[in-house]
Amino acid sequence: MISEIKKYLFDIQESIDSIENYLGEKRDFNIYIASKMMRRAVEREFEIIGEAMSRIEKLDATIELSSKRQIISMRNRVIHGYDKIDNEIIWGTIVRHLPTLKNEIGALLK
Repeated sequence: MISEIKKYLFDIQESIDSIENYLGEKRDFNIYIASKMMRRAVEREFEIIGEAMSRIEKLDATIELSSKRQIISMRNRVIHGYDKIDNEIIWGTIVRHLPTLKNEIGALLK
């Protein structure tokens, strides 16, 4: 694996860790919704994750990452359609897809 891909994988891992830190152990949707700063921080991390995934795909499309298309699409929506962001979709991605993605990234970096 080329070093550029490893850098992008590390960026994804770091953004996932940041999202987990922002949300804390409790992971409460109502707290997430109530905090504009937290929502914006999480959205920014998804921008980074989606961009890194897009760059990995361009360098080596054979690297399989769960929900790659959905996360790249969400990144595009966050950047280009900031006024149409669906907090429930972002929350669903956090709950359903990030744990699997975190495990996949960890395995690829080993």
